[in-house]
Amino acid sequence: MATSESSVRADGIELLHLYHQNPSIKLRNKLVQLHTGLVRKMAHKFSHQCNEPYEDLEQIGYFGLIRAIERFDPSQGYAFSSFAVPYIRGEMLHFLRDRSTLLKIPRRWQELYNEGQRIRKELAMTLGRTPKDAEIANILNVSLQEWQETKLAAQNRMPLSLDATAVHYVDCQITLGEALPCPRSTALQIQEEERQQLQGAISMLEEKPRMAVEMVFLKELSRKDAAKNIGTSPMTVTRYLQKGIQDLMGYLQPQVVPSGS
Repeated sequence: MATSESSVRADGIELLHLYHQNPSIKLRNKLVQLHTGLVRKMAHKFSHQCNEPYEDLEQIGYFGLIRAIERFDPSQGYAFSSFAVPYIRGEMLHFLRDRSTLLKIPRRWQELYNEGQRIRKELAMTLGRTPKDAEIANILNVSLQEWQETKLAAQNRMPLSLDATAVHYVDCQITLGEALPCPRSTALQIQEEERQQLQGAISMLEEKPRMAVEMVFLKELSRKDAAKNIGTSPMTVTRYLQKGIQDLMGYLQPQVVPSGS
């Protein structure tokens, strides 16, 4: 078992390096498939603390996983799971906040929902499994869409409590209120991500343009001093800077992956 987990981890690291070097939808889908456990585990925890179906939370979590895959830099040396979990959790929290508004629903829907819950329990005992929405809708003599809309409206009548446990670990619990992102920390996270992207792009520059960019923009040397350090003229430093900036703009622009990749 340990050998299998180690092999999966190694495959994941290799794919992350490949994706970072040459992004494609095919590689991204493989990485999503390889890390479904992160999403399912988080969706399972959240589904016990709210009224949203596990399946909906799982689907939302995959958006966070994809964002994490696209932003992860394997050269930084930290574990992908530690990087991805905040993105997955954040997508689910945003989803829950959007769904947690107070709703007034028609009396017919209230009655339909109560009757559907009664039928759900009876079918579960008869079938020995959780009944499908289509089976419940059939007995209620309504369309599947109407039953699902009724169920969703009824579930969203009550707002989420900020004191509800969002994540439960062995030694502590994190409430929904504590897990909500702080605007300042979110801004700092974005700044750090942008800094890492910029550093990665600078490292990809040719040697002389890279030296010019680092000395003038990062170390804030004058072009004359930078020219002395590089061993060239200030005018040549200017040309290096122009090339470096042009290349950086190309590296930092979002890459469009061909749909056939």
